[in-house]
Amino acid sequence: MAQNIAELFVQTISRAGITRMWGLPGDSLNAVTDAVRRDGTIQWLHMRHEESAAFAAGADAEITGELAVVAGSCGPGNLHFINGLYDAQRSRVPVLAIASHIPSSEIGSGYFQETHPTEIFRECSVYCEMVGEASQAPWVLETAMRTAVEKRGVAVVIVPGEIFFQDAPTRRSSAPIHATAPRILPSEAELQAAAEVLDQGKRVTILAGAGVAGAHAEVLALAERLQAPIVHAFRGKEHIEYDNPYDVGMTGLLGFASGYRAMEKCDVLLMLGTDFPYRQFYPEKAKIVQVDVRGEQLGRRTPIDVGLVGNVGDTASALVPFLKTNRDDKHLKDAVKHYEKTRRDLDGLANDDGRAPVHPQYVARLIDELADQDAVFTADVGTPVIWAARYLNMTRDRRLLGSFTHGSMANALPQALGAQAVDRKRQVVALAGDGGLTMLMGELASIRQNNLPVKIVVFNNSSLGFIEVEMKSAGIVNFGTDLVNPNFADVATAMGLTGIRVENSADLEPALQRAFAEPGPVLVDVVVAREELSIPPTITAAQAKGFTLWALRTVLSGRGDELLDLADTNVWRRIFN
Repeated sequence: MAQNIAELFVQTISRAGITRMWGLPGDSLNAVTDAVRRDGTIQWLHMRHEESAAFAAGADAEITGELAVVAGSCGPGNLHFINGLYDAQRSRVPVLAIASHIPSSEIGSGYFQETHPTEIFRECSVYCEMVGEASQAPWVLETAMRTAVEKRGVAVVIVPGEIFFQDAPTRRSSAPIHATAPRILPSEAELQAAAEVLDQGKRVTILAGAGVAGAHAEVLALAERLQAPIVHAFRGKEHIEYDNPYDVGMTGLLGFASGYRAMEKCDVLLMLGTDFPYRQFYPEKAKIVQVDVRGEQLGRRTPIDVGLVGNVGDTASALVPFLKTNRDDKHLKDAVKHYEKTRRDLDGLANDDGRAPVHPQYVARLIDELADQDAVFTADVGTPVIWAARYLNMTRDRRLLGSFTHGSMANALPQALGAQAVDRKRQVVALAGDGGLTMLMGELASIRQNNLPVKIVVFNNSSLGFIEVEMKSAGIVNFGTDLVNPNFADVATAMGLTGIRVENSADLEPALQRAFAEPGPVLVDVVVAREELSIPPTITAAQAKGFTLWALRTVLSGRGDELLDLADTNVWRRIFN
């Protein structure tokens, strides 16, 4: 019996070791879903929204390090993919998107549900091609899969629905497609040039990003030789924070003072596998050495003195012998001491003061203490990522996922589903904002439908909290940020999950203990303080002025009670000191 194109797709994907496909069925995708059903080696994970399916596939790929697959139907189905695929592309995880299309004969006629998917997906992919006839299909599919795993990004294959039913061409199969792990090293001359700059520095600081994944020991050995504190960007946190005597915390808008200070006071900054985007947090006078496996990244964020193209682990090991020994440790000790003080200050904000509503810092701290040592955390963009950055402690086996580069709301819930499907016995905890949760709340039904035992903790402050902080810093009276929420525990219960509501801090620890002990999915709806300002590690004069204008305008608008809610937070001292 001849094999059709849909069957070829499923067979090729299955031979690559892929056992899950995320998506929504649709008429133009019918041949694919039917092939999945008949093949039996791939689990179809039905989601309620294509955006969520793409987010889930991205999380799947990030956990496994291998290709993940998402599929959807033509027109609106394709369009719904976009946000989740953008996130996967910007997080550099390998995802294959199968985007079915309207009948070939109708393209260009303004047909029902017609879009132009090659144009739509071009910016959020490393490969995007439409199959015009059956003979193209195997070559396009394999090229897409290889491009996704080698360039670490999204590859989109667009197929008009009727082509899936056509006979596949006869050809022998290529080797199963998996990610490769090449060694990429700078030349000796380039390593020597970097060593000369580093050896001239008396105060070297390392900034570590997501590129240090798998290079923990090598980076620590380099820090030891340089006597350098290690600051991490958010995406580097899970890979370098644990078991690290050189760690001094995070910098950036979500970071805290010690990380900012260690970079500000250095005379040489060594950037390892990071695309940290905030130029205002780079030191102004330090020399900079940057290591990245992608040469086009060098110098993209800040001027550099030496750029090295290479894997972080291999490059770090190759660089150590070029560096002088017996370096002064004053800068390192000073940075670590400052971090210890900063850490105490942050932890002091995460205590239970017995008041209602609950402090969100306390929620994050308890999650950290009660969660498994190999838990996977996902965090919504907004205030949940701040508390995750500051209060979740990474271990060798914990993971932390989020929309850290694309910065999309509503990522935590679908990413939790993606991570949980990889290993249903591993604990997965979503730190969800009330705004993020409600944006894609239909995926609570997907949890039940796919029997995924995720745990969701909702930071319910009835507002778009981070937006309010941004308004305050710009001197704008908060407007349009109120959220009228349901009881999320009741909603979860109605959808077949265990729902728990927490309004008092005394009830929080028992609620989390119960949630983490339950074998099935649980949602814990925690009513948290709204006026909880998350001050960045350094405050500009413009921001201080903005907070002052916000306070004056808030009083003049008759909403002075909002200022009273900040009375016990020491916010004003932190802003103006």
